[in-house]
Amino acid sequence: MGAAQNISQSDIDRFMSLPQSQQERLAEQYGVDVDELKAQRSSGNGQSMEQPDAPVVQPVSSSDESSESQSDDAEESERARQTEDSSKLKAFGYDLFKGEPSTFAPVTEVPVPSGYIIGTGDTIELQLFGKKTGQYTLTVGRDGTIAIPEIGPYSVAGLSFNELRNEISKLVTDRFIGVESSVRLGELRSMRVFVLGEARNPGAYTVSSLSTLTNALFVSGGIEQTGSLRRIQHKRDGEVIGTFDLYDLLLNGDSSDDARLQAGDVIFIPPVGKRVSIGGEVQRPAQYELRGEDELGEVIELAGGMTNQAYPKRVRIERINDDFLRMLGEADASDQQGLNTPVQGGDHIRVPSIADVTGQYVELKGAVTRPGRFAWIPGMRLSSLISNLETDLAEAADDSAALLVRRDPETDRIATHFINPRAVVNNPGTESDPRLKEKDQILFFADRAKAGEPKSQQESWQRGSMLSDVIERLRKESTPNQPAPVASISGEVRYPGSYPITQERSLSNLLNLAGGLKDGASLDEAEVSRLERDAQGDGNRTIRTLDVTPLANNRKIDDFRLQSRDRVQIKSIPAFNENRTVTLDGEIRFPGTYSLRKGETLDQVVERAGGLTQYAFPEGAVFTRESLKERERKRLREAEEKLQGRLLSQQVQGEDFTNQNQGQQQTRELLDRISEARAVGRMVIDLERALQDADYQSIRLQDGDSLTVPEQPQSVSVLGEVQFPTSHLHQQGLTLDDYIERSGGPNSQADEDRVYVIRADGSVALPNRSNWFASNRTQLSPGDTVVMPLDVDQLSQLQLWTDVSQIIYQMSLGAAAIDGL
Repeated sequence: MGAAQNISQSDIDRFMSLPQSQQERLAEQYGVDVDELKAQRSSGNGQSMEQPDAPVVQPVSSSDESSESQSDDAEESERARQTEDSSKLKAFGYDLFKGEPSTFAPVTEVPVPSGYIIGTGDTIELQLFGKKTGQYTLTVGRDGTIAIPEIGPYSVAGLSFNELRNEISKLVTDRFIGVESSVRLGELRSMRVFVLGEARNPGAYTVSSLSTLTNALFVSGGIEQTGSLRRIQHKRDGEVIGTFDLYDLLLNGDSSDDARLQAGDVIFIPPVGKRVSIGGEVQRPAQYELRGEDELGEVIELAGGMTNQAYPKRVRIERINDDFLRMLGEADASDQQGLNTPVQGGDHIRVPSIADVTGQYVELKGAVTRPGRFAWIPGMRLSSLISNLETDLAEAADDSAALLVRRDPETDRIATHFINPRAVVNNPGTESDPRLKEKDQILFFADRAKAGEPKSQQESWQRGSMLSDVIERLRKESTPNQPAPVASISGEVRYPGSYPITQERSLSNLLNLAGGLKDGASLDEAEVSRLERDAQGDGNRTIRTLDVTPLANNRKIDDFRLQSRDRVQIKSIPAFNENRTVTLDGEIRFPGTYSLRKGETLDQVVERAGGLTQYAFPEGAVFTRESLKERERKRLREAEEKLQGRLLSQQVQGEDFTNQNQGQQQTRELLDRISEARAVGRMVIDLERALQDADYQSIRLQDGDSLTVPEQPQSVSVLGEVQFPTSHLHQQGLTLDDYIERSGGPNSQADEDRVYVIRADGSVALPNRSNWFASNRTQLSPGDTVVMPLDVDQLSQLQLWTDVSQIIYQMSLGAAAIDGL
């Protein structure tokens, strides 16, 4: 892979933080492939192969061999984290030069200092007043003189502004009696200076004669990350006349060394000196350049000091020794001796945080108004923290169940205890109000959603979210002899899931943690599935049925002791959630929606509804069922798909039909009818016999059934391929042919041999095949519908039309009967 193999990951990260132009310049200088470095960085293979990380740990103040043997996994992880943090820390001070250079251009409309040196190009404004008045603008020429009227040339170059005013005032007073003068500077000259070294854009720059070192640095774009901020050299005529430490300006606001420039001055930025990085609990984590600071306390001061969360007793220092091995050391920054610990370039210092309070505290979590840690006092009870349910608990909190998590300081294992917050508030100082121990955690759960509360917060209060860490720790602490005290509960409880088994091990605590029983829970029995092991150690799960009544006999539940991995099943009341109804509409004495008992029949429900009215037409009753409605929807979808396929086949294959265009048009019309058809789910019944004839088959009702009894009709309808499909007033003596003739007779597409009649009850009769019709002259009854079908023989291979047409007509008549009420 070339030279890139010998570059460490931190060097790659530092290289990638440089500007693109400097990356290319360095890559060309050292023969490094930039693309290879980027790939190496993204894949995480930028670790140096020649100098691998060595597990060597020793204090900074000594190199004892005993210290070098400390290399456990925790310290390895900490070293990796420190190295990563060090590479992410930015070098301090370089952000000062971000932005447009013009933002930092010096302002010329400022008072000119008295020590300003006059030079070629400056403009001097002279005003005379007294016996002689006049105002003159004089420019300093290349020879360093100005031409004063009536006086002549006068040399001013090299004078300070204060000296210039004194000289001209004296000259005017000597030459003119009774005349005084006022001198001020007008437009100032520009000058060229050089910004060289590790500047972002080195070169020559034209700046105002009032410019200082910082003005020139800003105009040039600032300093590269490889340049020093603390040893900026100010050169004049090849000599270093001063140095400037930008840290004095950035950290202390001291600009005393920000010298004013003269024409031809050089600002040289040398390479950056030794750096140390400091992170963790300091005010300004960053990489700092050293200049005389060689002690830990001085570096911490550069970083603004430690924060209030700092733990100064174990400040860690990572260093690369002379053998290129990484070692760790610690210093106590809480005393002067630790602050005097020497540091050197390349060190990474980390001030740790007080991650966990080691003092005496108890903690409230979850749905409380003031979550957090509170001072623990020996003997204190929970009522000292939760004394009012309305003010101390969140509105969404469950006030009947909470969990206390306690750690044993000797074994470092945790145990859980059930708490009833309402009992704590109502009975302070009793057994219901537990005494708290140091580092106890009390978890309060949400019981209901509250409007206005953030959704993320309400989710974090749920039992599953709050108990996941507790259950995970209980399982990690488990052993074969001490299995994890965790049980699961399912069925008719409000919050089924896995829960810790509290120290009391009672089933009632588990029920309360799960939110209690639902209203559909069976009070007769609960079931517990338990894993039991035989003498050989084989695990076999056995199921025990508990004869308990959770609400009526709490003692039985309290006496039952849960074991690890128990599974509790709370059964539900059979058919508790079923709510079967039937809708009676139309000419029913008391129409409405009625609840059903299992196995109840139609005649029983109609009897409960008061029976039929005197205007009822039972022969035209429409009885619908949801399962049949779904079946009709399926048949319509299938018919639509077949017709769409047939229409596509006609268009693509170009078959020879007698009247192909007419056939395609008829197919499209039928598709439109199918798409508009509404499934009714009608089942043909003889309502009159169902209500009066005991021998008639009973109609057992299902959930969602509907019965619509229309009023006695007076019409006969004619549909299909007739000249004018419509309804006619029923007249005694008129036959089938009479009603067809009254609708204009069959049209050219009608199939007269297949005419059929849909009776008012939904049944279909074929005049040419049924004994019910002696001939087409047979009389019809009110509510009957005559259907003249399409002659499908005219359209080859479209026999599907007959069935589809019948489906559509039957659905339309059923829907019309229902909507007509």
